[in-house]
Amino acid sequence: MANAHLEVFVEPFRENDPGPHVTAVIEAATAAGLEPDMGPFATEIQGNIDVMADAIADMIRAGFSKGATAMQLRIEAA
Repeated sequence: MANAHLEVFVEPFRENDPGPHVTAVIEAATAAGLEPDMGPFATEIQGNIDVMADAIADMIRAGFSKGATAMQLRIEAA
């Protein structure tokens, strides 16, 4: 199966204080078996595209349920 690279930017952005809206997205990705790497602006995830595709819906729901006002997702083949 193909691998992909996903970047997720969750707003509102607060430097050095990711907030529950960001941690919820990371927890949803982790629960799906992915290994997110939280950077200074975006969280990056490498993984199987099928697993990632299924996890994205949960990540979006988790972020907005915890106060996200916007999310930007960029996915590309790895």
